[in-house]
Amino acid sequence: MLEGWARQQRTRFLKWDSTIKPRLSLVRRLAAFSNQYPWEWQPTEVEAFFDHLRAGNPNFTVATARQYQNSLRMFCDFICDGRYGWQQTCHEQFGQVPAQILHEHNSVVHVTEFEGRPGRRPLSYEEVQALFDAADGRVEDIRKRGRKGALAAMRDSALLKTVYAFGLRRREAVGIDLVDLRHNPKAPQYNRFGAVFVRWGKSSNGSPPKRRTVFTVPEMDWIVGVLEHYLSEVRPRFDVGNHPALWVSERGGRLSKRSANEAFQTCREAAGLACELDLHSLRHSMITHLVEFDYPERFVQDQAGHATASSTAIYTGVSDEYRNQLLRRKLTERHGDLWEDNGW
Repeated sequence: MLEGWARQQRTRFLKWDSTIKPRLSLVRRLAAFSNQYPWEWQPTEVEAFFDHLRAGNPNFTVATARQYQNSLRMFCDFICDGRYGWQQTCHEQFGQVPAQILHEHNSVVHVTEFEGRPGRRPLSYEEVQALFDAADGRVEDIRKRGRKGALAAMRDSALLKTVYAFGLRRREAVGIDLVDLRHNPKAPQYNRFGAVFVRWGKSSNGSPPKRRTVFTVPEMDWIVGVLEHYLSEVRPRFDVGNHPALWVSERGGRLSKRSANEAFQTCREAAGLACELDLHSLRHSMITHLVEFDYPERFVQDQAGHATASSTAIYTGVSDEYRNQLLRRKLTERHGDLWEDNGW
């Protein structure tokens, strides 16, 4: 059964390590917990399994539970599908047939668009500045102490600023090559930093990584100087020869996703920011700030690489000040200056 299900998923070009293997492992865990074969399972077995998972792990989230339930539901759909013949085989050999054990009354209900950690949020402008000041301050601190690592600290500072300026995911950022830095004919003043071609966008349903071009916007044009300095003064000192990666490590290879996370965490702690914030929060921040800069919804969606506007809406968290400015503008458009003169 498991080999057939794995083959079905491989046919859909789903990824082995991140998708197929964890699903197979989950089915084996349920079988071991219940001490039964899949054709013996009843809804009570899966309910006891999830009750056990919640009791043993206080941090077991709703999103994880839904992912587990969806995986088990898909496995049951597979072994109950008459086109694969498992029901007939089980009936002939064991006198039992597999059944769908998950239904609307023992599954997590999806009631909200966003169920992530509340602490993950966009950074305010002041927090972004504090983070970047801390990143730059690390360079000076390391130099004053005569310690190694100043070069890596300069790279990390440029990396964090690039992640924010272009709203990149972690994998997108570390996957950028030098050839992905593009000219924008409509903004020649930015030279080769007018846009970034993202080749490692988030994939879905077995599709290859999505691609998009992220333009440098005028409010973020300071990133041009950051990247120019990094490429002319910092990266050459890593002595990586013809390596294609934009962000390189001390060992001469491509910077890892883990190292990108650690760079953010180190600067976050130095800046005294909330521990719930992570590298992905910089992406939230860019999307939110583009909205506050009054860019059209479709432009923001394309910059972020979202297939739908609802995905972009989940990420945005515009400030109270921006909403007050928007409200004042709409009141002025409707009532002129009378609403303010009369103290409305």
